[in-house]
Amino acid sequence: MITKGVKELCTEAEEIIETLTVQEVMKVRDDPNVELVDIRDIRELWRDGAIPGAWHVPRGMLEFWIDPQSPYAKERFQSGKKFIIFCAGGLRSALAGRAAHEMGLRPVAHMRGGFGAWKQAGFPVETVEKK
Repeated sequence: MITKGVKELCTEAEEIIETLTVQEVMKVRDDPNVELVDIRDIRELWRDGAIPGAWHVPRGMLEFWIDPQSPYAKERFQSGKKFIIFCAGGLRSALAGRAAHEMGLRPVAHMRGGFGAWKQAGFPVETVEKK
């Protein structure tokens, strides 16, 4: 029996991690101490595009790439930068941000509304070609 649903988990996550609007993210996206992390599936990037300069980190690999002891660790996560995680609509990123926070990654935030809200706001989007 499920005792806690996705909405409740996301609400709890937003109580733990910083939640930014797309407007707030737009203001800091060029800051060299900020890293935008796109956790959408690669097929979503191919279909919908991406935020220019965002780093694609598949959701299924996030914890493995963060953990410096993992064979999949990415040194980029040890940079001390602020990581702003986003997905398509803001739910996966809330959960991913909480997981990253619980692992000790600091500072970490997520973007409310995700890529959909970014695109709707008319902010820059680039095409992602299949490799």
